[in-house]
Parts: sequence; structure tokens; C-alpha cells
Amino acid sequence: MDLGIANKWALVCGASKGLGLGCAAALVGEGVNVVMVARGQEALDAAAARLRAGAVGGKPIEIITVPADITTVEGRAAVFAVRQDFDIVVTNAGGPPSGDFRDWDREAWIKAVDANMLTPIELIKAVVDGMAARGFGRIVNITSSAVKAPIDILGLSNGARSGLTGFVAGVARNPQLASKGVTINNLLPGKFDTDRLASIYQASAEKTSQSIDAVRAVAQKQVPAQRFGTPQEFGAICAFLCSQQAGYLTGQNIMPDGGLYPGAF
Repeated sequence: MDLGIANKWALVCGASKGLGLGCAAALVGEGVNVVMVARGQEALDAAAARLRAGAVGGKPIEIITVPADITTVEGRAAVFAVRQDFDIVVTNAGGPPSGDFRDWDREAWIKAVDANMLTPIELIKAVVDGMAARGFGRIVNITSSAVKAPIDILGLSNGARSGLTGFVAGVARNPQLASKGVTINNLLPGKFDTDRLASIYQASAEKTSQSIDAVRAVAQKQVPAQRFGTPQEFGAICAFLCSQQAGYLTGQNIMPDGGLYPGAF
């Protein structure tokens, strides 16, 4: 299927690895020009080089890297100094640390909300009017399945990402955006094989004196698909949400989780 987004411009955050890189790769595969942003320049440049090497079809795709912390004012300024107008924006920031809520002070909460709620809102605010004026826009926020099925040790993420979900539910249904071809949706990943998941299981292994392989094996058995997802299949879902065909899909929370979430809604 031709997704109809070749030659569009996308901003992908957290694009040097994991789910962000999966999204960037899928968009590049559709002929989209991508601005990749992440904090680590070495990993970001290496990821961009792999995408350039793998680009096929003879289309002149541009891949630009911006080593910056998108959760800061300065980081966002660095991105928009490179390019101001985007047709597609994939927001993504590393999740806050896990732990016991009794140990989190106000600073920890503010940092979580700033990264996982306010940063996506600032990016949305910066691009939606231009998208509406051009008649096309796709915003995909990478959040977490914990928004629908909260995890006790991920309270910082549960709270901050749920706040973003509530905001998106309102703004995505604004007729001044939705009627102009601008869609805003959330992707709520379940258990995907990323460094983030590995860090959670490493902490669990240390806490329970088990091997990380044992912890991973138990976690995989909990998933009806009996496996973890891959960044590549996550990226494919993201690319579809950015497609011309997904123009009637907005304000939704899409949860790729291998069937783990048990609810009907």
C-alpha cells in the first residue's frame, strides 16, 4: 500500500534507538524526509547513517540530525532553527524512572510532567497551525500502555502521560484542526524489545535476586502473543497513522501490546 506521504517532512523525537528509530525508519521507507532528534550525537548520527544506507527507490530523501534534548526550550529551539514547518511530528521522550512513589519529590514529578506531557504539548502548539493552513498534518504521540493499564512502579509515567492523553482528547477534536486535515493520535506501546524495557527488567532482577533472562521469560509468557514487539512493527503502525488513508482517525489511543491488555475498551 502506498501511504501517500512521500516527500513530506517529519520530525521524529527520540530517534536514535528503540521505538523512535523504528518510526523514523518506517517513514524513510515511505519516502518521507526526516529530521531526527535525540540527545546523544554519536548514536543519532550512527542511526541516521544506517537509514541513509538502507534508503531504496532512488528518491532523494533528506535525513537531518539534531543532537538536542527536546524536553528543553533550547532543544526545541535547535530543532525549529533547522526547519519550522513539518507535515508529520512524532513526539517521544524517555520515560521517567520507575520506583516507589514515596521516594519521589516535587522535582521528580515536575521533571516527568515536563518531559512526558508539556514537551509534546509545546511541539503540538508549534506545528498545528501551519499544518492546518497547508491542509495536512499528522501528530503521533508515543506514550505507554500504562495510560490504560497503570503499573504501580511507573507512577511518574502513569500520571504525566495520562495528562497528555486528556489534553490530546480535547485538542484533536477541535474542528479548526480536524476539518483541515490535521490528526492527533497516541500510540500506547506494550512490551517492546527496547533498552527501556531492558532497564525495567534489570531493576526487577536486582530487586528479586533473579537473572534478567528469568524475568524476561516470565514477562513474555504474560503476553498472549508470547513475545515482545519489535521497533520495526511499531514503526509500521506509526507510519500508517501518518498516512493519507488515516485521515479520518483522530483523538485515538492505539495500543499495540500483543493482546496483553485484557479490557474490551
